[in-house]
Amino acid sequence: MKKVLFVASEVVPFIKTGGLADVVGSLPKYINKDKFDVRVMLPKYMAIPEEYKEKMKFRTSFYIDLAWRKQYVGVMETVYDGVTFYFIDNEYYFAGPTPYGNIYEDIEKFAFFCKASLSSLPSLDFRPDIIHCHDWQTGLLPIYIKDVFMQNPFYHGIKTIMTIHNLKFQGIWDMKKVKDITGLSSYYFAPDKLEAYGDANYLKGGLVYADKITTVSETYAEEIKTPFYGENLDGLINARSNSLVGILNGLDYEEYDPATDKLIIKNYNKANFRREKSKNKVALQAELGLKKDEKVFMIGIVSRLTSQKGFDLIDYMIEQICQEDTQLVVLGTGEEKYEHLFRHYEWKYSDRVSANIYYSNERSHRIYAACDAFLMPSLFEPCGLSQLMSLRYGTVPIVRETGGLKDTVIPYNEYEGTGTGFSFCNYNAHEMMNTINYAKNVYYHHKREWNRLVDRGMSCDFSWNSSAKKYEELYNSL
Repeated sequence: MKKVLFVASEVVPFIKTGGLADVVGSLPKYINKDKFDVRVMLPKYMAIPEEYKEKMKFRTSFYIDLAWRKQYVGVMETVYDGVTFYFIDNEYYFAGPTPYGNIYEDIEKFAFFCKASLSSLPSLDFRPDIIHCHDWQTGLLPIYIKDVFMQNPFYHGIKTIMTIHNLKFQGIWDMKKVKDITGLSSYYFAPDKLEAYGDANYLKGGLVYADKITTVSETYAEEIKTPFYGENLDGLINARSNSLVGILNGLDYEEYDPATDKLIIKNYNKANFRREKSKNKVALQAELGLKKDEKVFMIGIVSRLTSQKGFDLIDYMIEQICQEDTQLVVLGTGEEKYEHLFRHYEWKYSDRVSANIYYSNERSHRIYAACDAFLMPSLFEPCGLSQLMSLRYGTVPIVRETGGLKDTVIPYNEYEGTGTGFSFCNYNAHEMMNTINYAKNVYYHHKREWNRLVDRGMSCDFSWNSSAKKYEELYNSL
């Protein structure tokens, strides 16, 4: 049986700020338990809810050297949904209300986390064949394992995989400081290793030293080889392209299922959505104080409000989007200018725009269930989970053809009667607007075609099952 250890900075249900947590929390459940023993390691943040902390058992504690300092490491363990989770405990690093803080603090925090994770393995009676690292927070791990840990035969032959969830975040900080924090020798701070443009770059180090690199969709794996999407690492990614695989994220189909979802007003499925789905719309309209009308075209947006997600296109076209025959429901927080934009339009058109500038899991489920279309005009999107949720809930996605959006949404073709959503190619506000208008036209004037679109979307299978098989193949290939 192959043993695999996931190491990540956030994992559902314990702590979450983004899609990374969903992936690391869901994927281990779907990997074949007869052939793989998959366990997960993450920091024991103070911010983890008490209900989970109460169930943790103490496993071991010891001290490690982090450069010139001695630091305490505690290891706690819990089993959740049949998966074993280990928590690295150190109050100095993992206190505070959120998993991340100032980057200079995070740089030291995750250097500690990488070293502590590796150091704890011999005392856990678990020697992984493969350590699967996620994003820059674990970028030092593949370096450490080939450096200080090589003297210990326990670590010989352990392979590493580095998964890029979003190349924009790389863990970059001053080289001298990083050298001091990590205790790594000058040998590692060369341009072909950790150094990038004069600074130290954690993600780059991980990409250089990992045995395999994966990212979260096939298109994104191609895109990041180009300067536009490559975030200054396209040269390295091209150099390592023979070790790079794109594997699409899945969606947890147990949590996101309109037939059984307890958070929505009216459950429905592929067979009865024509009758039942709109009841969620009317309920949401009542809840948000919008004009009650089950026939009006309702567009949903659930997102971080950042420029990566294409909000400057929406900003440019918002007056046209908020036409009288359309309702717009937004949920999320982010850059102030976009928060104010939606608040302003809610004030201006209170009967047809609802701006929910906060995050609520319950409300997000209700928006997926209630809306007719879901807008996602991203500048780049490594994988994206919102469009997968939309398809699952029979809400037709309107997306830009980039990254995972291109891989998961098939554009509607009225001549062949195919497709599961609407898409546009260029990062252009008018192109987006034309696509929204085209979708609206189909919704109002070709209702049977629209329902077939919904039907095909709800028939898609983007559960973890197929993605898990690809990861299994990858683990076996090492």
